[in-house]
Amino acid sequence: MSTLSHAVARWSRYLGALALLGVGLDHLQQFAVDSYSVIPTIGTLFALNFAAAAMIAAALAAPIQRLPTRAARLATPLLSLAGIGVAAGSLAGLVLSETTGLFGFTETGYRPAILLSIGLEAATIALLGVHLALRRPPHATRADDNRRGSRAYAELT
Repeated sequence: MSTLSHAVARWSRYLGALALLGVGLDHLQQFAVDSYSVIPTIGTLFALNFAAAAMIAAALAAPIQRLPTRAARLATPLLSLAGIGVAAGSLAGLVLSETTGLFGFTETGYRPAILLSIGLEAATIALLGVHLALRRPPHATRADDNRRGSRAYAELT
């Protein structure tokens, strides 16, 4: 992987985590300030959205590469897919609530908080999608790692 691809993959992961945190914070604001907390089922979903987005964003921002090699290879794509799932699920829930209703609740209009949420959800999906597309392939083996390590050692000596 080229240095540029590696940098883009890394920064798309961090920016995707930041966008995902924004999705969660937007839902928390709607839950607390705009009284979504009193709407049956929807209020609970908004609180869960914040919790999931915050946890996944924190894990994506953590130094996952310090985990044992196999765990690091699995954690990054799984967390990225989970982040995309939270963002896509939020977007799907909004579309349903705007069209047919969701758990008896119907959203009307596009207030700034809704537009912000749509933008952050789209950004999360795009950024974490770029990260998944550019990250190191998961099929690299321990032998590949050993060869890279041997080359690095040889270059140092």
